[in-house]
Amino acid sequence: MTNPADKVERWSIDKLIPYARNARTHSDEQIGQIAASIKEWGWTTPILVDEQGGIIAGHGRTLAAQRLKMTEVPVMVAKGWSETKKRAYVLADNKIALNSGWDDELLKLELHALDEADYSLDMTGFSADELTEVMFGKLIDPESPDEFKEVDETDMGHKCPRCGFEFDE
Repeated sequence: MTNPADKVERWSIDKLIPYARNARTHSDEQIGQIAASIKEWGWTTPILVDEQGGIIAGHGRTLAAQRLKMTEVPVMVAKGWSETKKRAYVLADNKIALNSGWDDELLKLELHALDEADYSLDMTGFSADELTEVMFGKLIDPESPDEFKEVDETDMGHKCPRCGFEFDE
């Protein structure tokens, strides 16, 4: 069995053909994040293509490379893959990555360490709201009407409207 990762080549970006039925979408903002990542760290994951240049994995990286006006990109060629195998991998490559989670405490420690080192947390891909929530926890204002609904005390009866506890007078 040939392993595509055994050989990385450089191909003209014009030779790459996006998969027309790629179900994964890339927002303009995300393409900007990928482009910034390539500028910061270089290419860390080549684009996976078939022998004809059809993109199997790396549509977002290809779009970011185009935005950066790159003429060549690193690719790995999946030789001999059937159409069915390629279609399945297009889905699996994206979905399997989404199936992972976070160790919240380690994530918090890493983000704080990067922040203390004055590293731009924008480069992590987290939004400002996500960074605030992970690093500092969700702050709840007890006076906020969004957090607590008002209770009509004249209609309480013998049951708490919040928790359902029933009590005697």
